[in-house]
Amino acid sequence: MSRTGAADQPLGHGGALPSRAMATIRVVLAEDHGLLREGVSRMINGQEDLELVGVASDLPRLLALIPETSPDVVVTDIRMPPTGTDEGIQAATWLRHNLPDVGVVVLSQYTSPGYALSLLEQGSAGRAYLLKERVAGAGELADAIRAVARGGSVIDPLVVDELVTARARSRRSDISWLTPRELEILGEMAQGKSNAAIAEALSVSERAVEKHTNAIFSKLGLSEEKDTNRRVKAVLVYLSEQRPGG
Repeated sequence: MSRTGAADQPLGHGGALPSRAMATIRVVLAEDHGLLREGVSRMINGQEDLELVGVASDLPRLLALIPETSPDVVVTDIRMPPTGTDEGIQAATWLRHNLPDVGVVVLSQYTSPGYALSLLEQGSAGRAYLLKERVAGAGELADAIRAVARGGSVIDPLVVDELVTARARSRRSDISWLTPRELEILGEMAQGKSNAAIAEALSVSERAVEKHTNAIFSKLGLSEEKDTNRRVKAVLVYLSEQRPGG
């Protein structure tokens, strides 16, 4: 019997799984659709450096599994029981407050940028937002899991496009207005770094980073947004410009 066939089970304890290298990334999966859960489980188990240590079909069981299995990354559907609204976002928020080192990959069928903004509003580090229909093989999902395990971030390009299009309807922003230093700082911001981490990476003062960051927000028309939202939106605009043809 497949070790991923049943939902709501901790895996990998009591010698049930073969031993793996210390660099193995431990993953918990939350998905209420049985066939999709099985498919994603197989994708994860097919990677040598990934180990599926638990599966859940609803938010309460997911939150119970996390302390039981000590995952490095949680892969979660955005909507599942008990309410079928934004349980994946709720899980990510809970983890940000309680276990900030655990990465989260949200799988969604929705391109609406509102979900992505909710996921990233407390920081993009260790967070990924992928569209289910575009995760056709193991490679993209596995790469996203590895990225968030390292503290990086991954946002589906279609979601980025939706955000930029929505903003363009009411306000034009142009990244070409930014100075080379501002672009450099925005690039560091896109890696999920705080102002202090950016200052250290670029060998400048944190005050200088704050000054440049405020200039970025102003030039991109984000000066009236909430601080968390404008940081996320600035990063998403930056990422859209980095795509070929963007």
